Amino acid sequence: MTKKHVVVVGAGFAGLMAARELQAAGISVEIIEARDRIGGRAWTEERMGRPLELGATWVHWYQAHTWTEIVRYNQPIVASPEPQTVYWNRSTGETCQGTMDEVDALLRPAMAEVFARGDEYFPNPLDPMWILSDRYDGPAELREQFLADDQKSVLDIIRESGKFSHEQLDLMSSYWAAGYIGNPDTGSSLMAKQWAALSNMDLGLLDDITLKFKLVNGMQGIYNAMAEDLTCNIRLNTPVTKVQHTTDGVSLTLEDGEVITADATIVTVPAGAMNTIEFSPALPQKMQKVVDRGWNSKGAKIWIKIKGHHKILGYAPFPAKMSVVRSEYFTDDNTTILVGFGGDHSAVDLNDTAVAQEIINQFNPELEVVDSTGHDWVADKWSGQAWGTLQRGQFSDGWDNFKDTGTQMFFAGTEWSNGWRGVCIDGALESGMITARRIIQDFRQQA
Repeated sequence: MTKKHVVVVGAGFAGLMAARELQAAGISVEIIEARDRIGGRAWTEERMGRPLELGATWVHWYQAHTWTEIVRYNQPIVASPEPQTVYWNRSTGETCQGTMDEVDALLRPAMAEVFARGDEYFPNPLDPMWILSDRYDGPAELREQFLADDQKSVLDIIRESGKFSHEQLDLMSSYWAAGYIGNPDTGSSLMAKQWAALSNMDLGLLDDITLKFKLVNGMQGIYNAMAEDLTCNIRLNTPVTKVQHTTDGVSLTLEDGEVITADATIVTVPAGAMNTIEFSPALPQKMQKVVDRGWNSKGAKIWIKIKGHHKILGYAPFPAKMSVVRSEYFTDDNTTILVGFGGDHSAVDLNDTAVAQEIINQFNPELEVVDSTGHDWVADKWSGQAWGTLQRGQFSDGWDNFKDTGTQMFFAGTEWSNGWRGVCIDGALESGMITARRIIQDFRQQA
């Protein structure tokens, strides 16, 4: 029997995981990557005098696939610093200052309202579509409420409850503008509810899973190690312009005109960049609808260096340039490097220190900015978005539409994962593994 060959499009975590699984099963693999580097939206680069994560950052043992790779490659982790001073802005223009305990007292009851029914919708949070499947035998009312909540944002839930102050609404706007890396009023509340279910319905645990621990050597410590385990060819600077796919195989056209044929392909391109590829036949309407609409993730991440050592956390409601800013590193030259997240990439020049000073001024104008940096993932041709978070309606009709094309073209990536979609690398690893194992099983059945 001729050895099967699979082309993986994209050398991010999903692509690297898929290639490693296929290689281990004895399948011929090659990776085609448009960028001049591996890692995708995980990118560790030397800036501000130290390695910084321009994309994915935090890890945790509750991220099962990520933790397996951390153990596999013996990568140490370190905790982010705990803030001593918290600033939170009100939409009325006032700035408050206090402690984490004071902010938690405002956030927790509002979060509990948003998280409500998360454990009912997602009794197994890694089976997120269970309630819409034939396996669900519970009350129809719960399914109807699930669909209704998909059409609501987290802020809709807070407003409709009538239980919370404007101050609490502003804090929720700040938190979820960062969490959704986009407008918190347009994101599906089901994504927050699933994150809650993945965190045992515990806000403190959710924060720990998504924001507390990072890799000492950066994400590069994992993606470089994964690449080193591959014997297959990884072709960089090689955009794919067309994918022809049938039930028998695939043909990929590269930017320089070269055509590659294979028994199957795994496309790990984010939805935001999928229009850079012509698909023949065209994507099914339910998939193309997602590509045309895009995700909710239109925001940005920034790194800001300020004078002095300061353990701070700042919240500012959307549409602030940055809705969450927090201390991450303390340098030997008596500066602090902070990380920030905002919901609108077009509102901020990530490399303009004057803009960074405006961001810091909203919390404490006495702090002096000396540098700022970042990468605009939304403007990046090969991503077209930040991490993939869902707009209203896209939980029940969006990401899950990419599970099956009916041909030998498959999709993998954080957007299509069952678990930690978007906010960390875990979903990409999960999706890459599941997709590769599906192909392996299909090939074995054909043998």
